[in-house]
Amino acid sequence: MDRFFTVIATRVAWIVGRPFAFVAALAIILLWGLSGPLFDYSDTWQLVINTGTTIITFLMVFVIQNSQNRDAAAIQAKLDELIRAQTDARNAFIGIEHLTDIQIEAIRAALEEEGRAEEDRHKAGHASVERLLDRI
Repeated sequence: MDRFFTVIATRVAWIVGRPFAFVAALAIILLWGLSGPLFDYSDTWQLVINTGTTIITFLMVFVIQNSQNRDAAAIQAKLDELIRAQTDARNAFIGIEHLTDIQIEAIRAALEEEGRAEEDRHKAGHASVERLLDRI
């Protein structure tokens, strides 16, 4: 079931991410809008678009979440491999995505502080971030 859903979700995400899908959706909305006078702007006429968009939105939430989960997992695996391959890297960072938000925030704050301390030791004129911002 998992593999089937992944295949379907990947194909749906690819299809709806194309310009043609946007144009098709826009055409459907325009046709619906133009058909209003034909159906005298009835409640049924409004219900058709409301129901259709609600169903599509509901299903697309799952497709988008699946795509984001797979992308995040793939990126995390690549980052873990880069950490593992670097001799100077700290392998303890592999897998930290499984920690709580509070734990990750504490690690991030500690790394920022460590980076600031190192920058202070190697400061030559402007900080590297300030030099980067000056170029923009």
